[in-house]
Amino acid sequence: MRALVVYESMFGNTEKLAEVIAQGIGTVMPTEICEVGEAPQTLAADIDLLVVGAPTHAHGLSRPSTRGEAEMMAAAAETHVRSEGIGVREWLAGLESGRTLSAAFDTHVSLSLPGRAARSIERRFQRLGLRVLDSRSFPVKGKIGPITDAELVKARRWAESLASTALAFDSTEADSTEAGRTAD
Repeated sequence: MRALVVYESMFGNTEKLAEVIAQGIGTVMPTEICEVGEAPQTLAADIDLLVVGAPTHAHGLSRPSTRGEAEMMAAAAETHVRSEGIGVREWLAGLESGRTLSAAFDTHVSLSLPGRAARSIERRFQRLGLRVLDSRSFPVKGKIGPITDAELVKARRWAESLASTALAFDSTEADSTEAGRTAD
C-alpha cells in the first residue's frame, strides 16, 4: 500500500501542509509527494491512497484568472508563486484513476466564507469513482499566510489518522475478498 500527495500552492502554505501531511502518512505507509504540475496523469497501480490539496480561490479551486491574481499579489509581496502552470482543477479533469481511496485538503483565509477547495476536490473525486475518506480545511493568516504551527500540527495528526483509516480499510477489503474466494 502506497500513498501519493499532490498539491497546488500559491504562496507556500499549501505546500507546507502537503509536506507535513506526507510525513504523517509516511509514518504508516510509503508516501510520495509532488506539485500538481509534476503529478502523473495516470495513477500507478500500487497507489491506494491519493491525497490532494489546493488553496481556496473564489470559493473553490483556482482557475487561470485567479492564479493570475495570485501572481500579482505575490509580486506585490516580493515573493513568487509556487505552482505555475496547471492547477488541481485541470489535473483532476485529465486524471485516469483506478479503485483508489482519496482525501482532500485546502488552505483558506480565516474569514467565514462559503465554499472550499477541498469540497470541490471531493466532488471531482466522486465523479472519478474514487472513495473519499475525508477532507479538511486549514486557515492561514491574512490573504497570503503564513499558516500557523498549530495548523501544521493538526494537519500531521489528520494525516496519521487518515493513513491508519486507509490501512484498516485496505485490510477490511482484503478480508472480504478472501472470504469471497473461500465461499466458491
